[in-house]
Amino acid sequence: FKGGDTCEYLLSSGRFLGEKVWQPHSCMMHKYKNSEAKNCLIDKHIVFIGDSRIRQLFYSFIKLINPQVKEEGNKHGNIPFEDKSASIKVDFLWYPEVNGSMRQRIKSWTEGSVAKPHIIVVGAATWSIKIHNGSNEALAQYKINITSIAPLLEKLAKSSDVYWVLQDPVYEDMLSDSRKMITNEKIDAYNEAAVRILNSSSRNSKAKVKVFSVSKLIAQETIMKSADGLHLPESSRDTNAMILMNVYCNKIMKPIDGSCCQPQPPLTLIQKLAFCFFTLSIIGYFIINLIHRNNFRKNKSCMDLESGEEKKPAVSAPNVSTLEMLLHSFCKLGLIMTYFYLCDRANLFMKENKFYTHSSFFIPIVYILVLGVFYTENTKETKVLNREQTDEWKGWMQLVILIYHISGASTFLPVYMHIRVLVAAYLFQTGYGHFSYFWIKGDFGVYRVCQVLFRLNFLVVVLCIVMDRPYQFYYFVPLVTVWFMIIYATLAIWPQIVQKKANGNCLWHFGLLLKLICLLTCIYFLSYSQGAFEKIFSFWPLSKCFELNGNVYEWWFRWKLDRYVVFHGMLFAFIYLALQKRQMISEGKGDPLFSNRVSNVLLFISIVSFLTYSIWASSCKNKTECNELHPSVSVVQILAFILIRNIPGYVRSVYSSFFAWFGKISLELFICQYHIWLAADTKGILVLIPGYPMFNVLVSTFIFVCVAHEISQITNDLAQIVVPKDNSTLLKRLLCIAGFFSGLLLFSAMQDQSRH
Repeated sequence: FKGGDTCEYLLSSGRFLGEKVWQPHSCMMHKYKNSEAKNCLIDKHIVFIGDSRIRQLFYSFIKLINPQVKEEGNKHGNIPFEDKSASIKVDFLWYPEVNGSMRQRIKSWTEGSVAKPHIIVVGAATWSIKIHNGSNEALAQYKINITSIAPLLEKLAKSSDVYWVLQDPVYEDMLSDSRKMITNEKIDAYNEAAVRILNSSSRNSKAKVKVFSVSKLIAQETIMKSADGLHLPESSRDTNAMILMNVYCNKIMKPIDGSCCQPQPPLTLIQKLAFCFFTLSIIGYFIINLIHRNNFRKNKSCMDLESGEEKKPAVSAPNVSTLEMLLHSFCKLGLIMTYFYLCDRANLFMKENKFYTHSSFFIPIVYILVLGVFYTENTKETKVLNREQTDEWKGWMQLVILIYHISGASTFLPVYMHIRVLVAAYLFQTGYGHFSYFWIKGDFGVYRVCQVLFRLNFLVVVLCIVMDRPYQFYYFVPLVTVWFMIIYATLAIWPQIVQKKANGNCLWHFGLLLKLICLLTCIYFLSYSQGAFEKIFSFWPLSKCFELNGNVYEWWFRWKLDRYVVFHGMLFAFIYLALQKRQMISEGKGDPLFSNRVSNVLLFISIVSFLTYSIWASSCKNKTECNELHPSVSVVQILAFILIRNIPGYVRSVYSSFFAWFGKISLELFICQYHIWLAADTKGILVLIPGYPMFNVLVSTFIFVCVAHEISQITNDLAQIVVPKDNSTLLKRLLCIAGFFSGLLLFSAMQDQSRH
């Protein structure tokens, strides 16, 4: 680890991912859009000074502001550019040699009467080599000239951003006869002189001329594609312009996926309070632990002085108190949250951009599927969607989603559409599982609701505090939380219809179906009435939970994308439990679900439906259009999978314990990946071990899975303490939780006010 200045890495080192994607060493580069570039450079004056190579960089830079610009005008003269809408001025000044003329122009900016440019990009050498036929005298003169210019550039660097662009290598075999004297050996000598002389008088000063040396590395990989052996291909100079934009704009715009040149965000008031709380928890736990150990030593067995025999202790080791369990859980959680913060908020570990290839997605998928098959065991029960089977389903889906995220496969539309089905399948299980519980148990008590809400939201609430992120940022948890409350409200409101009541009178089944139809009507209305939806979730304090970037549009989009699948899960549970009650399905070990003929027909239809959906999803051309159809058709593949998995008795009787293990911690895996496996809030990849991508993934994955498993245990331990079964104690805890969230809202309002 060399320090936190990622700007230095961005300007000097990196590698290509594939052919055109440049990856800076240790940090992530944002791809600026025209609107973003204009917002960053508003009221700015930028100057490019140099030869034809600098002119190339100038054109690539202004195309980031206005893509319609054409490379026209006098090639050996000054070229102005102005964007009046944003008051941006960008000038190219033709000074192909480092000489007295260039010095005079630069000196004019150091004088008080002339307005200084905000960004100055300088570089030249190849003309000096060409005109003087590569003579040593020309190199000596170049050193003298750059020595006279260096103090002026250093003076400008105190108030402006000054970049010296080193000379790119040439492809000597392609050079014309008039340029044969421009050799890479000569270019290296000129670059060496520039690096040695620049900043020589300001080694310890913060105001330095920034040496733009990364262009050399890019040229080494791409100069062979040059049209004349001297000038870079368009893709390479565009990369250089994007690097230049990142160096200047990242600290202003602060893009999530642009970690290069971004300072570490300051700690908020809530983060400081969380740090104090976890520190006190750790200290408190160790104090209590020391007291208990000391008491245990005093009660330890001692030697009977008369017989010389060892006596058993009169008092056994003390039971773990509620306070000690609480402090122990917060102690572990505090250490884990420190790791979260260091990974994704402090500039300690490196971050890199994702880069998708088919092999980076499909090879790990095949690997984990093979592993899953090796860990096949018999289920304890053979019912449809039994506990082991649903854990297995969650597990393999979560692993596929994790691989999808780390490989950046969202750029490949067929994969994206299939992953959307997996997310829908999670919500389908939410509808199926909660409906089944309320229908069979008839338990609508506060304890059950609090238990579910705590287990779903505990980790996300802690991360919102520690990582300074809004609740809606972890969109899946708000989604399942709201759907759980909708399921609860649908079944709990009068009249409460449960299986026990419906068995006494079949008319209650129609009453439940009527409730489900009302729910479907409400879903349909809200999905096509964005205004009504936004009004509901824009009321304070709901708005604090569901707003992202100042509005609830993202929440509406996420909710709308899988709006029907929870209803489908509830309806499936109702039909399945009704068939089971009337013994219309056979769930014995090894038995097909229906008669052989019906089972074979349903199995054939399911396989055809499954493949048909996959063919449709793979042929998608437009993401928006496919997303519009997705809510209505995703259930086809989900139901097809359930039937394929459950109709044959031998398939229903086995499960993969490997996938089921991951399924038990699937929620923690989904949330933890945001910060300790991926980076920059899922936009990049965390790099613990630079230079060894595969080894890095293995190490970060091992830590990530262990942390998710530990958090799952902490959540379960705390759920027993925070949500007790005793109603009076539970009411007191709920009042404490309400007070905690009231304080959180107050501190959040104070933070927002200080930011504005």
